[in-house]
Amino acid sequence: QVQLVESGGGLVQAGGSLKLSCAASGRTFSNYAMGWFRQAPGKERDFVAAIRRSGSSTYAVDSMKERFTISRDNAQNTVYLQMNSLKPEDTAVYYCAAGRIIGSRSRDYDYWGQGTQVTVSS
Repeated sequence: QVQLVESGGGLVQAGGSLKLSCAASGRTFSNYAMGWFRQAPGKERDFVAAIRRSGSSTYAVDSMKERFTISRDNAQNTVYLQMNSLKPEDTAVYYCAAGRIIGSRSRDYDYWGQGTQVTVSS
């Protein structure tokens, strides 16, 4: 089992920045690819970004890759999502997830955090 706990969400004005963190515990963190997803009210959960186990490669949705950066610190068992130039449409619950294989689909991941709310005001 891997336990994931997100933090760093909150209320921010449009144009602002937030850095989300996801702390992992349980099994060896570096054995898992990590992903960030988000779910806006009334919408499906969408892929945001992912990072390989070693951190050597990252992937992000084209529309977000210039504003959002995923990173990880395997020594700290933590994955991050730096979000810049936030827009009201970025408002959502953000989830981190751990999986054996990197991917952009929810089913690629085995473990999920409880989510952290990000609200961007206009």
